[in-house]
Amino acid sequence: QVQLVESGGGLVQPGGSLRLSCAASGSISSINTMGWYRQAPGKERELVATISSGDKKTNYKDSVKGRFTISRDNAKNTVYLQMNSLKPEDTAVYYCRIWELLGNYWGQGTQVTVSS
Repeated sequence: QVQLVESGGGLVQPGGSLRLSCAASGSISSINTMGWYRQAPGKERELVATISSGDKKTNYKDSVKGRFTISRDNAKNTVYLQMNSLKPEDTAVYYCRIWELLGNYWGQGTQVTVSS
């Protein structure tokens, strides 16, 4: 079993920042890509950002480019999402996801609310 524990969500004013963390534990073999998704009320879950394992190549949804930064600490099996210049439209439940040798796994989600 693999467990993903997310933290760092909350309420923030427009223009503010938050940092999400997602730590993987359990029967982990070899983590490849790590990523973040989000799902706003009434909308489908969408990919926000991914980061590969070796070269740490990153990929971002267009609307978050230049504002969000994904990073990872392989020694800690942890992925981060630094979110700056947050907008109300960034409000959603954010989920981490990892792809490893035997499959892929989701975190439980953390709420991010951007509102004044």
